[in-house]
Amino acid sequence: MTTPDELSSMEDVSDLSLVDAGAESSLDGAVQVADAAAHSAGVEVRALSDLAELEEVVALLSGIWGRAENPPMTLELLRAFTKAGNYVGGAFEGPRLVGACVGFFHAPNEDTLHSHIAGVSQAATGRSIGFALKLHQRAWALTHGVTEIAWTFDPLVARNAYFNLAKLAALPTEYLPNFYGSMADSINGADDSDRLLVRWRLHDPRVVLACAGAGPGAVADEERAAGAVVALGRQADGTPEPGRLDGSTSLVAVPHDIQGLRTSDPGLAWRWRSAVRHTLTELARRGGRIDGFDRDGWYVVRSDR
Repeated sequence: MTTPDELSSMEDVSDLSLVDAGAESSLDGAVQVADAAAHSAGVEVRALSDLAELEEVVALLSGIWGRAENPPMTLELLRAFTKAGNYVGGAFEGPRLVGACVGFFHAPNEDTLHSHIAGVSQAATGRSIGFALKLHQRAWALTHGVTEIAWTFDPLVARNAYFNLAKLAALPTEYLPNFYGSMADSINGADDSDRLLVRWRLHDPRVVLACAGAGPGAVADEERAAGAVVALGRQADGTPEPGRLDGSTSLVAVPHDIQGLRTSDPGLAWRWRSAVRHTLTELARRGGRIDGFDRDGWYVVRSDR
């Protein structure tokens, strides 16, 4: 399940500048930056197992996805997850739940937690609560001896791509066309559910820096100046414009507001889906790997050839 727009935030977490980034790769350091991120966001983040709190998670996620009759997570499943030792985390503003994140373990030999769903209430956006949730999940995973977290997100959602690849320094490893099939909720609409699978290697130096508030930020203009080619661009009217696929560094644009397009112009939304799917999968077939995302909506793809 992808992370919705409401999870991400473009804001920096200023309180993290007080954290010793050199110590952050330790478990104590991970807990320290998670606590600092929660403090900066004005929330308390904690693991949940109480039945009443799990009911709040069900209600929150149902509201975010617009699925009251068919909630993204059921109470029974959350109860089973927590009993089996999986992750359910919640962000509270006083007594009110404003964000939640749910994950379950991969096969034992994979040393990975799969972060299945996460979201923040629309009323609490813009405060980096999603960042605080992910840092809490990271500290929880390290406490449980897990060194990697994986999840999927919609590659067309620019805010989530920036959050995942720049703010958190997760690395995309696989493009998954129409991964969930038709979802028909208020976020995905009738669009195909293409996803990028990312892996968050919790001790990676890039991740350590990102969690301390200094994530790597790709800049498309600088990449162009260094010789990057546009593999997929945007025309003045907002339509996708195919470019070259032969660069050692390629830039792939996404629309600024795919959710708005799904409502206002479904045909154009589908053209973007098709164009980004073709471009990213073809670049991957040629040996390319996504290495970052620019704040203005460009994937940076590098090839070793």
